[in-house]
Amino acid sequence: MPLTLADNSCRIAAERRPGPPDLGMLMMRNPIAAVALLIGFGLHTEAAEAACGDVTIAEMNWGSAAVAAHIDKIVLERGFGCKVTLVPGDTVPTFTSMITRGQPDMAPEFWINAVRGPLAKATAENRLVLGAEILEDGAVEGWWVPKFIVDAHPEIRTVDDALARPNLFPSPKDPQKGALHSCPSDWSCQATTANLFKAFGVADKNFELVEPQTAEELDQSIAEAFEAQTGWLGYYWAPTAILGKYPMVKLSFGVPHNKVEWDSCTAVPNCASPQRNAYPTSQAFTLVTHEFTEKADAAIGYVRARRWTNATINSVLAWQLENKASNAETAEYFLKHHEDVWSKWVVPVIAEKITGRP
Repeated sequence: MPLTLADNSCRIAAERRPGPPDLGMLMMRNPIAAVALLIGFGLHTEAAEAACGDVTIAEMNWGSAAVAAHIDKIVLERGFGCKVTLVPGDTVPTFTSMITRGQPDMAPEFWINAVRGPLAKATAENRLVLGAEILEDGAVEGWWVPKFIVDAHPEIRTVDDALARPNLFPSPKDPQKGALHSCPSDWSCQATTANLFKAFGVADKNFELVEPQTAEELDQSIAEAFEAQTGWLGYYWAPTAILGKYPMVKLSFGVPHNKVEWDSCTAVPNCASPQRNAYPTSQAFTLVTHEFTEKADAAIGYVRARRWTNATINSVLAWQLENKASNAETAEYFLKHHEDVWSKWVVPVIAEKITGRP
């Protein structure tokens, strides 16, 4: 039966497997058989690990997904005896390669909104398999303000509330105006921000649209606002290191998400007559090939259980930013300092292999 991607039914329930026989009772009744059985268990475990063999994992080009790939590499190698190779990945190229070539074997954080139709077809045909929804509370986009602004002005909860106070969000170009910060030109959010800027009549409320040239410039504008304790209003998303480091509040757009309007206008560059709209919550799942479920069968329970909150990954990414750590170092940090989270993803014997302690 095809999986429904819009709800929790797409999460695959872990298989129930019978437990081992009572070896103590068997030892009393037939010691030779018990020893043979223990040897057989050992051989079966070694065979299962050997059967895992070579696994390729897509290391996507954004923070949370890249760190997840390195966590998966450590867990699969230490816990399940796989030999893991990380390969560069991005949403559409990785998806195309997985359904046409069966490679890579795994995409740890795959945002499904852009490929819902083809993905439903691929899962129905058993070419691809969905694991857990890794971002437990979804990937969040919107317009944000610093928490210290809301603390000082608790009446600011919506976009309209913020737009009524341009003096709180001074433009770096003209302090007499407010600023709404957008995205670099090669990001899709530049189109959505520009269209919502028009739909909400932001220019008529003494604001100007500030478009950074790079991601670094956008991040720096937030850092500078916090250092100076000056208001900032603009587009951002989670999970990210910035929102892990700087407490921000997402504003309500005052309207529900309208998918038809979104697809036909809000997300279309230079739409002539955009209407008020709100960003959707994106879903991100772990995606594996059918071949992976066969050769790494012992690890499927982990793939189906591995999920975390935005608060958790935001804090991990903030640590990475503060310490200028690599993705591999950040994965090790997570496994060391968040055992309360990841230990729920595996059985105790696998957790011991990962930590290296009994």
